[in-house]
Amino acid sequence: MRELFIYYRVAAARLSAASAGVHALQAALCERHPGLHARVLCRPGATDDVQTWMETYACTPGGITPALEAALNAALGGCEPWWEGSRHVEVFNAWPPP
Repeated sequence: MRELFIYYRVAAARLSAASAGVHALQAALCERHPGLHARVLCRPGATDDVQTWMETYACTPGGITPALEAALNAALGGCEPWWEGSRHVEVFNAWPPP
């Protein structure tokens, strides 16, 4: 099953708005796509008042399909004002494969 891991940096001045926005977006995505599981993680500590966040997306059954990945990427574009620098998307498969 494919899962997405999306990480980026958020400035301290934007933490509150970013948190509210990302959690609202994930709730809407999970409602729109039954079986989607979304989380937000934060790397401990901050460098230069910037935190590294990671969003994770998994879907049961079947994992993240290319169509669902495209829908997630389109929706997540709305979060761009909160990012410091670029966003990185990584795809991992469950191991061992089903």
